[in-house]
Amino acid sequence: MTTTSEANGAGTVTAVLCKRPGCGNPLPPGTGRGRHRVFCGDDCARRYHNDARLPAASGTDGGDDPLTELETLLRQAAVLARTARDQAAGLDPARVRADIADAEAARRRAEAAAVTAAARQAEAESEAQALAEALSAARGGQSAAEDTARTAEDSARALAAELDQLRRTTDEKIAATAGTAREQVAAARADAARCQRERDEAAAAARDTRTAADAEISRARQAETDARDETQRTRDDAARERDALRDSYTAQLDAQRALTDAERARAERAEAQLETERADRRQLTSHITSSNGYEIPAPSRGARSK
Repeated sequence: MTTTSEANGAGTVTAVLCKRPGCGNPLPPGTGRGRHRVFCGDDCARRYHNDARLPAASGTDGGDDPLTELETLLRQAAVLARTARDQAAGLDPARVRADIADAEAARRRAEAAAVTAAARQAEAESEAQALAEALSAARGGQSAAEDTARTAEDSARALAAELDQLRRTTDEKIAATAGTAREQVAAARADAARCQRERDEAAAAARDTRTAADAEISRARQAETDARDETQRTRDDAARERDALRDSYTAQLDAQRALTDAERARAERAEAQLETERADRRQLTSHITSSNGYEIPAPSRGARSK
């Protein structure tokens, strides 16, 4: 899987490509649930796993070509190295990169040694063919040709022994690389499982915290509602008391006004009655005075009759 980043003025845009080497197609957008996709489709996933599968080992009897066996081993080493490189790409530790670099260098050295061995064998075969032609052309140099053939055979046997040693060394390096890759894959899987457990635990803790926060918010809102209702009830009670007091004061004032008006009216009626009595008394006095021939002084205006 290859990741490319392009920086612009608005931020950083990351495009994730397919994991299969040589594909280069971007991954489809994920749904946000489940595992992250690493292949653009099922075809790429199937081809990647088919390429990663090790080919069946051929027989190692004396009749097989050593170069063919070496080529098979090199293909296996390339598959193992590519698999290890792809598996360690997500983790990207320095040790994995160093091991993969060592495996790649060993593979290149093995390829170079195989090419050298093939060149030497081809040279030995050409020399043997030249010696055979010289033997057929000049029968007189048969002993020299036999010596040269034996020398060529010795060289071929030495090259075969060197090729066997190179094959064993390559096998050991491939086995060591494969073991290291397996250990790294196991460690990566263990780390992934641990990270998943930690993520699940963190998600559970976050859910619990969110539930507790929601409960606290609900209680706070209920308390606020209760306080608002209590305040409204207090205001209503105060308003009713204020209205009752106002009505009471108003009734008392009205009663006082009524009493004052009644007293004023009673005083006015008494004064009017008094004036009437005074007028009657003056009239009676004037009548008596006129009848007896002498004048009786009128009572003062402020005096009251008993």
